[in-house]
Amino acid sequence: MKTATSLTNEQVVREIYRTAEVKDIKGFVALFTDDGYFWDVSAGVKYYGNDIGKTVEIYAVAFPDMHRELLKFIVKDDENIVIVELLLQGTQKGPLVLPVGTIPPTNKVMDAPCCDLFFLENGKVKAFHCYNQGTIIFGQLGVLANLSAALK
Repeated sequence: MKTATSLTNEQVVREIYRTAEVKDIKGFVALFTDDGYFWDVSAGVKYYGNDIGKTVEIYAVAFPDMHRELLKFIVKDDENIVIVELLLQGTQKGPLVLPVGTIPPTNKVMDAPCCDLFFLENGKVKAFHCYNQGTIIFGQLGVLANLSAALK
């Protein structure tokens, strides 16, 4: 692999997805600046340092066949911004650990839209904002089918 500083912004972002696909946690984290972060917007959680790798681990456990179907890249090199439209795909065969609790395996398929926003600095990711569609994911996993149990 080329060094991070020799990659274009789009190549750095594509490498982020590649390392996540192959579950290379150290490689994933290494693509961030020392003060960089990953923000899971739908969960309301920001991860810093080595905790950035937890995002890959959580989905790898819950969806062992996790795939990110990259649909469209919008690259603004003059601003060091990359926007990616994608689909998150996989079958939930393991527990999905969330800040509010854990969803046990449902064996249901997730195929949910997502939009990721990357801010880069010197060939590394300074900020990764992940706007996954939590409501759609929960619906596909059957979690919303029992929503009435939560309403009073």
